[in-house]
Amino acid sequence: MTSAAATPEFKRGPQPDFDKFAPSRSYNQMRKYKDLAMRILIYIAFLIALIPLVSVLWTCLADGYKRLTPYFLSHNMVGVIGGMYPYGGILHAIIGTVEITLGAMVISIPIGLMCAVYLVEYAQKGALAKTISLLVDVMSGIPSIVAGLFAFSLFTMAFGPDTINGFVGSVALSLLMIPTVVKTSEEMLKIVPNDLRECSYALGVTKQRTITKIVLRTALPGIVSGAILAIARVIGETAPLLIASGFIANTNVNLFSGRMTTLPVYVYNEYSQGQATCSAKALTLNPPCLPGIRMERAWAAALVLIIIVLLLNIIGRIVAKVFAIKGTQK
Repeated sequence: MTSAAATPEFKRGPQPDFDKFAPSRSYNQMRKYKDLAMRILIYIAFLIALIPLVSVLWTCLADGYKRLTPYFLSHNMVGVIGGMYPYGGILHAIIGTVEITLGAMVISIPIGLMCAVYLVEYAQKGALAKTISLLVDVMSGIPSIVAGLFAFSLFTMAFGPDTINGFVGSVALSLLMIPTVVKTSEEMLKIVPNDLRECSYALGVTKQRTITKIVLRTALPGIVSGAILAIARVIGETAPLLIASGFIANTNVNLFSGRMTTLPVYVYNEYSQGQATCSAKALTLNPPCLPGIRMERAWAAALVLIIIVLLLNIIGRIVAKVFAIKGTQK
């Protein structure tokens, strides 16, 4: 007796006509045109988005490289008068920028990271967690000038009316950094798979050790990226530092005593003074008086600020790559 498996055509009913579901040639051609049109639109949008970035970089390079010399990087503004020689430099502004930004990092990154850990690992969507999230959202929208006024008022009430130094500026910048650090760290901690936590708990590892050794290590690249984003957010701030740290012509390396100048404040100060006044005799001196020296210094300082941000991004990527666990490096 012949089986049904041996004769596939046995009792087989009519087969559906799949050819009628096949797309027509005109439909396929239309899909290709739509795909090509969308690709063109995406490329155009990408090029449009690059225009401001390339324009800013090119303008800073074209106008800033003229004054970017070893002398400019190794001198401050002591003894500089108008456009006369000595032409001055930005050593004091570079030191002030680095110290004030590092101070803000020391304050904001631990606080922001611990806040994110609490919201993700400990909070149970209670009233306290909702309140913290709301306050973080509100802080992210605070104008920078308000942060500067708050830091200045806080230290004035605590230490006297003349308390203007680099640390006050660090506190002002930390108020602007904390919301960014909290939000980015919170999102990075949320995407860590719960399976990793459960496996750790199943092996008898404590919650604290699970967080420090597994969760934070897994999310480290994203946390570092968030910290760099927060630094880039505040390193170019001018208004709060004009109030909290002030402006000074000489070099001050003490973060906790005396006024400090940062690169954004330096750029603002040079730009606001406009063209230098040079007499006909001063123009013939050797070296001559330069009417446009202030704008040259402003553009050169802006270029240095961009370079510092670029270096911070490179350092952050290296740190994330070195300390990330295997499988999370990109």
